[in-house]
Amino acid sequence: MGDPSGFLKHTSRELPVRRPVPLRLLDWNEVYEEFPPDTLKTQASRCMDCGIPFCHNGCPLGNLIPEWNDLVYKDRWHDGIERLHATNNFPEFTGRLCPAPCEASCVLGINQDPVTIKQVEVELIDRAFDEGWVKPVHPTRSTGKKVAVVGSGPAGLAAAQQLTRAGHMVTVFERADRIGGLLRYGIPEFKMEKRHIDRRLDQMNSEGTVFKTGVNVGVDITADALRAQFD
Repeated sequence: MGDPSGFLKHTSRELPVRRPVPLRLLDWNEVYEEFPPDTLKTQASRCMDCGIPFCHNGCPLGNLIPEWNDLVYKDRWHDGIERLHATNNFPEFTGRLCPAPCEASCVLGINQDPVTIKQVEVELIDRAFDEGWVKPVHPTRSTGKKVAVVGSGPAGLAAAQQLTRAGHMVTVFERADRIGGLLRYGIPEFKMEKRHIDRRLDQMNSEGTVFKTGVNVGVDITADALRAQFD
């Protein structure tokens, strides 16, 4: 733990500032301004590394939150993204869209404002992309098995990525004209710019996942035909 008294020295919770409304009216970009790195480091230092980190239970993914908070505080960003990716395929999505039950579970929140976990997460993955640390992860062997994933929402994409990395030949079927499901067509641009989806899809393409759009499974291809193709 980098600063065991950080939560005592920095009692205020700081969040990103919203862009001025006149500027936001000119585009569809995300609402918030860039978060200062020094402020982020301070916020990460507020994590107490609790004996029982309830943020783990609050997070549906079981993210190793105290670990990557500490690594960000120590400027070990590359190690931090490795710990974040250990439990989360797409932190650029969850860091922007998740309602952050981890923060509601934060022990510091009992008598102070909780740690800004969500902001640390999104800044960590954005820096990883900017630095070129997010690279294709190729399987070490091929199982020879073919797997069909129906639907390219966040769950389908996560399953496809894990299965591809396990060595299976994975094809994702999407009935819409573009990949992304809810991420693409259910989330407005000002909440999450679609470039975040596209850069992750570039990684998945490089890893070997195959995407087929405009295919309505059950209509354009029957379940029996799908089973025969992916036996």
